[in-house]
Amino acid sequence: MQKRDPQRQSVVDVRNLTKAYHARSLRGRTVVEALRGVSLHADRGEVFGLLGPNGAGKTTLIKILLGVVRSTTGSASLFGQPAGSSAARMRVGYLPESLRVDRHHSARTALRYYGRMSRMSRADILRRSDELLELVGLRDRDRESVRQFSKGMYQRLGLAQALMHDPDLLVLDEPTDGLDPVGRNEVRMVIDRLRESGKTIFLNSHILQEVELICSRVAIMAKGKICAVGRIDELTQSDRIEEVQFQVALPMVSIDILRAKLGELFPAAVVAEPSQPENGGGEIIAIEFHLPLSSQSEVDSAVDRIRSAGLSLRRLVVRRQTLEETFMKAVRLGESSNAETPSHAAQEVLP
Repeated sequence: MQKRDPQRQSVVDVRNLTKAYHARSLRGRTVVEALRGVSLHADRGEVFGLLGPNGAGKTTLIKILLGVVRSTTGSASLFGQPAGSSAARMRVGYLPESLRVDRHHSARTALRYYGRMSRMSRADILRRSDELLELVGLRDRDRESVRQFSKGMYQRLGLAQALMHDPDLLVLDEPTDGLDPVGRNEVRMVIDRLRESGKTIFLNSHILQEVELICSRVAIMAKGKICAVGRIDELTQSDRIEEVQFQVALPMVSIDILRAKLGELFPAAVVAEPSQPENGGGEIIAIEFHLPLSSQSEVDSAVDRIRSAGLSLRRLVVRRQTLEETFMKAVRLGESSNAETPSHAAQEVLP
């Protein structure tokens, strides 16, 4: 279970959640565990990202939070109310991965339809439609048929429908999937505005770069289990250095002399092929090498040694672990600790 800040209000609270299905295969009837003891929480006003490969259990978890699917064991609550209860569902807006809006609708008539589904009054529907069309940047396109909409415009309309009844929690399933860079940026800006207004965003995505830009915390899932959870800087250990690349130069010496000098200074260095000599003031031999350093103090010490040896430091590149590397390591670890899960149509096992 994660440690949480007692000063922050928990919006999503999942504890030891499991979900099992019956599956049929050539070997007979087996049980597939879609969720295996999942625990996480999302606090008010944060953008929480859910990451994982296909089959990790992300969609099952979202369905349980929305009350579409029942869990086998464990608990899930929203705003302190059981997930799926009327009290919880009234405070949730949902953007599915593949939203479908009838093609005869315009943005405005679609919002009117969703407002009626939420039992809103005509006055509230009109007021809220104006606010949301402005928020998502569709105010000047509100009476056009959705048939003329780009994918980015369609996704922005999807965000507007999810926000129609002014929910406190917004669940987004792959909100930028299939969008071009302009469309992704448009959706990101809307999410940022929602976060600034105090909304809580629970976001399922496989686009790691988007998650890194949008989310304050993430959970990584594999085969129904949480492999890692926390702030992105915690998961990537952004203060931890993976490798450092140097380029040093020295005029009027041979490559062999420069190699020998580097070997004395840094026995663990991995030396690349030297660049071509440069003319002007004598030939300058530049050479690149990598060092397996892990802290800024080690980098500073290496720079001091290079300068003390009379070498010219021409380039210094520090490489830190990325979210993608963290994701792949966590998924590999999670998958290696689980037996292979059968992949066939499954029949739900209700508790």
